[in-house]
Amino acid sequence: MSPSPFSSLDHRHMAQALRLAGRGLYTTQPNPRVGCVIAHGEDVVGEGWHPRAGEPHAEVFALRAAGERARGATAYVTLEPCAHHGRTPPCADALIAAGVARVVVAAEDPFPQVDGRGIGKLRAAGIAVEAGLLREAARELNAGFFSRIERGRPFVRVKLAMSLDGRTALGNGESKWITGEAARADVQRWRARSSAILTGSGTVLADDPRLTVRLPAGEAFAPPLRVVLDRALRTPAGSHVLDGSAPTLLLHAAGAGEAAADAGWTAGDPRFAQVELAAVPERGGALDLHAALALLAGRGCNEVHVEAGPTLCGALLEAGLADELLLYVAPLLLGDHARPLLRLPPLAEMAARWRLRVLEQRTVGTDWRLRLRPA
Repeated sequence: MSPSPFSSLDHRHMAQALRLAGRGLYTTQPNPRVGCVIAHGEDVVGEGWHPRAGEPHAEVFALRAAGERARGATAYVTLEPCAHHGRTPPCADALIAAGVARVVVAAEDPFPQVDGRGIGKLRAAGIAVEAGLLREAARELNAGFFSRIERGRPFVRVKLAMSLDGRTALGNGESKWITGEAARADVQRWRARSSAILTGSGTVLADDPRLTVRLPAGEAFAPPLRVVLDRALRTPAGSHVLDGSAPTLLLHAAGAGEAAADAGWTAGDPRFAQVELAAVPERGGALDLHAALALLAGRGCNEVHVEAGPTLCGALLEAGLADELLLYVAPLLLGDHARPLLRLPPLAEMAARWRLRVLEQRTVGTDWRLRLRPA
């Protein structure tokens, strides 16, 4: 095995660049979260991160902070510098113009207009470039961006809350509240980092959720798109998801466009100015989940946060579309007449069971939070 080209100092600076990138966790949509550190050895001369789409990238802010001290320095960037003119000029050109001597990249950018071109442009200018330092951490920070570009669909995170006996609501549907206040506040941060919050029409009819983000005053975030899978457009006119407090997309079956009038509203009504309709194909008597996610990817959605009932959540898992389960477990029992966590097809043998691996487990207030991914 060849020795690593990265020193302990390289690791330290890239770890800081990743922390900086995390400052854009709630605001960069649809762009990736990126951080940059510019240093001469241990001496950090510039730092920056990308705050939001349309504003300068992390490298530009770091170069501004470094000024002339960037010349001959090493730049640590969590994602390959762009090489094309988008909303902002190419960052690779800015690094070249600043005279940096070396660039260390965590993860290569699969975006077609970059995809190695940034690294190639830097090397062509005589700059030493090394890639792969803390690559997995950088990809994890932008799991949704990489999923959208590489797989053509967003990263799907399914949020669930259950009792110790695996129940989500009483038999009559009552579910407020299984988890405590701290867990519900924690959910708001997962909503805030998402591009879209997805639910089904059954949940809208039963619970009338708002599906908005509620963070402490002063904390910035880009409002996620509310998405309702509503095959027959049953969402009532008075539903919170139609209240104009956040952009909302109702995905329906072809030919259901007129059904909204039966629910008491129309898409052209000025009261529903933030509401859009879009038809997606059907599969097996339900909306095609693959097509729905592809549509969201086409709209620049990176991470989709799902808060829905056991049928939709189970369907996502069964279809192999649930990338992560965010599971809150409350220390209480609801009994065998209460509603189940997921609706999944029966298994004929244990070998067919759904295997999950635990990424993280922690206490949140009086509850437990598990992050799980299909094994």
